[in-house]
Amino acid sequence: MNAQMEAVKKKMSVLGKSAVTSREYRAALIKHLREAVPFDGACFTAVDPQTLLSTGAVTEEGIEAIHHSLFENEYLREDFNAYDLLVKADDPVATLHGATAGHLERSARYRNVLLPAGFGDELRAAIMYQGACWGYLTLFRSHTQPLFREDEREFISSLVQVIAFNLRKRSLALPFEESIGMEEEPGILILSDQLTILSSNVVADQWLSLLQKWECIDFPTLPRPVRAVCSRALSVTSTAVELASLAKVCIRIPEGPYLTIRASRLSGTSTTVHLIVWFEPAKPSDMLPLISEAYGLSDREKQILAHIVRGLSTKEIAHSLHISAYTVQDHLKSIFIKTGVTSRRELNWHLFSRFSVHRDK
Repeated sequence: MNAQMEAVKKKMSVLGKSAVTSREYRAALIKHLREAVPFDGACFTAVDPQTLLSTGAVTEEGIEAIHHSLFENEYLREDFNAYDLLVKADDPVATLHGATAGHLERSARYRNVLLPAGFGDELRAAIMYQGACWGYLTLFRSHTQPLFREDEREFISSLVQVIAFNLRKRSLALPFEESIGMEEEPGILILSDQLTILSSNVVADQWLSLLQKWECIDFPTLPRPVRAVCSRALSVTSTAVELASLAKVCIRIPEGPYLTIRASRLSGTSTTVHLIVWFEPAKPSDMLPLISEAYGLSDREKQILAHIVRGLSTKEIAHSLHISAYTVQDHLKSIFIKTGVTSRRELNWHLFSRFSVHRDK
């Protein structure tokens, strides 16, 4: 590894310890990476580790113009280096020229999106930590520039876990100012299959405006989380109804608590496809998987935490999970250590005050 790459690693170590938001961290990381691995465009998307859908992206200007086409290709087309496959790969970092054996034109994404925009090779990284994915990093090179080298791909691969660790940590960060209140009424948005807004209520308009402000995009560009759940909903066929539940993202916005965004196809007598999108305060069933992943809880610890939020006693939890009360207590001690509390009472207060987790009514 050359001196420049080592210098960038040191800068990233300092960045990881700094008190910046997820978006600020991703923007700064792109800047540092460019010093060691030259590229002509970048997109760094944070994702919900449960559904692998975007919760917001930092996208450079040259990529913003083709971002909608990249989304469509990712969710509605089969192509090389699909992110849902990189998540499952032994090495979650790959280049387009490597995947196509040097024949970029084999990729529809290259032919239809990248090349017309002046781009050539592409490097993709699924940002993985302890089996969970926290983001997607994509670097692009102009078609006039050299392909990504293997040592550059290996360098990005060596950074994946530390980047994911820092994204995970920032998913639990509290807002700097007092949180805004959640509207009780759901936001409702109706869109065409081309993701054109057809109608909306006032609450949906408020959420759209807030998300656009957060992502630094202008109206009428759809925020990435909305685009992601819609694209997932459009990809669900009548033979894959069970996937419809995955057209959902749980997101912690900087100015408030957790928000759930869901999308679904609308059916009717018309052959025209319409989509409905809901914006709602997240339920414990939406929040707890994300919070549990962020704290690095084991599968059994996640189950116990869910039971604690429901108000079950140690004896009731033991009976429900078919384990002894002593085993429950051992898992509780581990949960306390990972979440930084010392008792069940403090854990419940922590979940309520920090994340607004309360029992479902």
